[in-house]
Amino acid sequence: MFYHFPQDFKEFRPAPGFLVRVVSGRGLMLSHVTLEPNSEAPLHSHAEEQMGIILDGEFEMTIGDETRLLKKGDMYLVPSGTTHGGVTHAQPALILDAFSPPREAYR
Repeated sequence: MFYHFPQDFKEFRPAPGFLVRVVSGRGLMLSHVTLEPNSEAPLHSHAEEQMGIILDGEFEMTIGDETRLLKKGDMYLVPSGTTHGGVTHAQPALILDAFSPPREAYR
């Protein structure tokens, strides 16, 4: 199966300044996230495991009680049920996330 970007992706705007485009299979979901400058992903948690890579820009991310400034090429892992969130600053960011199993909220 093949997916053309962006027409074959479902779009969501979970917070101001966030555009999320997703495709999913039975056990895995990929999420292409575009974040505008000075955007915030409020702290939240979900049952799905999440792993991501910063494709462009910077994203200051909190996972549990640890906060780091992530730059292009940096990766992260959010274990199931762990509180996490983050912010962009003066520049936009582009992130690719993977969720397993797929997030029901984005199906």
